[in-house]
Amino acid sequence: MSMPAPILKPSQRDPDDVYPTDRYQPADPVWVYRGGTWCAGVIEAASAGAATVTYRPTGSRGTGVDTITAPYVLPRAETDPMLDVARR
Repeated sequence: MSMPAPILKPSQRDPDDVYPTDRYQPADPVWVYRGGTWCAGVIEAASAGAATVTYRPTGSRGTGVDTITAPYVLPRAETDPMLDVARR
């Protein structure tokens, strides 16, 4: 199953559309920009300066964990069967 990832790079996003990272809550599904592409992720923790996320690198069954700033994360509505199902 393939989810449609966002098409804009973080530098192309309208600053008014970028949520501050402290708006996210643990377990929120998000898109994370890593390695030049958007990857499905889940918020682990968030503060005013950054969010810690677990994400699935594109084309991988494994996960990564990283701390990122607001332009590199955005809400995700689609379910990722490998990432979200394990959290239920």
